Amino acid sequence: MGKNILIVDDAAFMRMKLKDILQKNGYTVVGEAQNGIEAVQLYQEVQPDLVTMDITMPEMDGIDALKKIKSIDPAAKVIMCSAMGQQGMVMDAIKAGAIDFIVKPFDTTRVIKSISKVAL
Repeated sequence: MGKNILIVDDAAFMRMKLKDILQKNGYTVVGEAQNGIEAVQLYQEVQPDLVTMDITMPEMDGIDALKKIKSIDPAAKVIMCSAMGQQGMVMDAIKAGAIDFIVKPFDTTRVIKSISKVAL
């Protein structure tokens, strides 16, 4: 059962909060990226079991990064993270291959439920 997770978010505070939730629940954070370009590079380097991907980021947004990662690894598991009011983007992400989404600010129970649903 893999538990290696790559966190992608342009806000350091959000990465820190998510990392804290994950580590307290037995998951290993194998990398952190602050934009889609870094996410794609890191995905290939660390080959995580799961990626949490922010939608709105500079340089390359989460949906484009998701599409790139899926083109590299069709079996990639990506959970999108978005603020309230981004439902349209969330639907785009699901169509592009995301398996779930988590709304910010992060709720520990919801994060863990979403990740365990992915059945790592």
